[in-house]
Amino acid sequence: MYQIPYEQTGYFSDLMIDYLAKNNRLDTLYNRFPTLENFEEQIIEKQDNFSDLNRNVVVESLQKQYKNFTVTTATQGNIEQLKNSNTFTVVTGHQLNLFTGPLYFLYKIISTINLCKELKKAYPNFNFVPVYWMATEDHDFDEINYFNFNRMKFQWNENVSGPVGRLKTEQLNPVYQSFKNHSGLGTNATFLNNLFENAYLKHNNLADATRYLANELFGNEGLVIIDGDDTALKQLFVQHIKEELKNHSAIKEVEKSFDILKEYTIQVNPREINLFYIENNLRERIVFEDNVYKVLNTTLQFTKAEILNLVETNPEKFSPNVILRPLYQEVILPNLCYIGGGGELAYWLELKEVFTLHNITFPMLLLRNSVLLATQKQNQKREKLNLTWEELFLKTNEFVQKKTYELAEKHFDFNQQKQFLKDQFSQLWQLTKKTNPSFIGAVKAQEAKQLKGLETLEKRFYKAEGIKNKETIEQMVALKIALFPNNNLQERVDNFATFYKEFGTDLISVLLKNLNPLNQNYAVIVL
Repeated sequence: MYQIPYEQTGYFSDLMIDYLAKNNRLDTLYNRFPTLENFEEQIIEKQDNFSDLNRNVVVESLQKQYKNFTVTTATQGNIEQLKNSNTFTVVTGHQLNLFTGPLYFLYKIISTINLCKELKKAYPNFNFVPVYWMATEDHDFDEINYFNFNRMKFQWNENVSGPVGRLKTEQLNPVYQSFKNHSGLGTNATFLNNLFENAYLKHNNLADATRYLANELFGNEGLVIIDGDDTALKQLFVQHIKEELKNHSAIKEVEKSFDILKEYTIQVNPREINLFYIENNLRERIVFEDNVYKVLNTTLQFTKAEILNLVETNPEKFSPNVILRPLYQEVILPNLCYIGGGGELAYWLELKEVFTLHNITFPMLLLRNSVLLATQKQNQKREKLNLTWEELFLKTNEFVQKKTYELAEKHFDFNQQKQFLKDQFSQLWQLTKKTNPSFIGAVKAQEAKQLKGLETLEKRFYKAEGIKNKETIEQMVALKIALFPNNNLQERVDNFATFYKEFGTDLISVLLKNLNPLNQNYAVIVL
């Protein structure tokens, strides 16, 4: 395994790079940085701030959610352990992407599993349970209704509405048949076909299908899969729902982080009320207008007394949005750490004051492992072409220019010439200001013309050199495209099936063996 620091990849935001570097300007936005030593204080704080009542409710809900599934001994044992005050969770969450969606679905869960193993070694008197939180209450169907296998898109086309976890899977047979026709032959292809069929054609809704799928892949590792769209779990959240409805408090608390985060990009903007109203085919925002609570795009409306009463009697009708969903998770689980991608951690960093208001322990935030997978053949080609892994992370234009320059028989330093021109014009500017300021415009125009002319020559030079080494450059670009589809990270495009077809169970076992969630580097793994 080869490792590249995240800041050298060019694919991570300034916010994530500063967070990983523990830049002190971000100190107030999180509780503790995720180091092995810091988990001791996190355990103590969460233990003092979590109810045994909640533990019992969570275990009962999980037992019901798993009722019609084959549960491994490891997963069942972890569920039972959640009753005990010395047991804590590490959580990752993900959308219900069709057939798991992009590769990073695996990396999130494996990061979570492996962190629990590390914590058990460091703190043997405690138990640590890996949890996958299914985003069953999301409604962004267009974000989850496809996956890419061998760079071919397989898509579930249907007009739907409401929480995605409740969507019926009965229309997925055409997608299955199409995938089966393209998956080829062999033991691994048969496994993938059966996995898709058993998950989506033998379960009634997307939540159950996703639970089956994740359980088949990671049940032996003790992964616990939880669905927050659950009446009993929502009952634990009643007082927090009421707080939001009565006082519209989350927006005020989130905006306290903006003075710091405005230097970056604000990931999500809070609403006046950060709750949805949900039913089977309905998920719409709740707004407060004309002194009543209304459900957008419906005729539903409630007085304050009516909606607070509805929270008591039917809490399952209220769904937290992206701002309150993390709070809901931490209310119902004895959680120590949330593992997510850069975008997720960016919005978590907005939320610490929301947790303070609600008196809920803010979890540690850990960036999930990222991986570039390459075959032995691709690695051999890389070595033959004298390419470093770092070079392959460059954007295509920069990559081509760099390699063209290195392969050129003759070199010319255009940057040096550009700087020389700028220095000359800088002197001319100073002279013009003292003699005839009316010529400044002409000087500026001439500088731009000269620089543009030099840039044109530079492009023609590289084009000419590129023609000389066309075959080699094309081989390099072909390798780069194979590893970085559409100039994007592989993990954000390719589905796990692309690699499982060739490598089978070795794919997951190699990832489990190599990924260290507390080692914050981009991993390159040759299979």
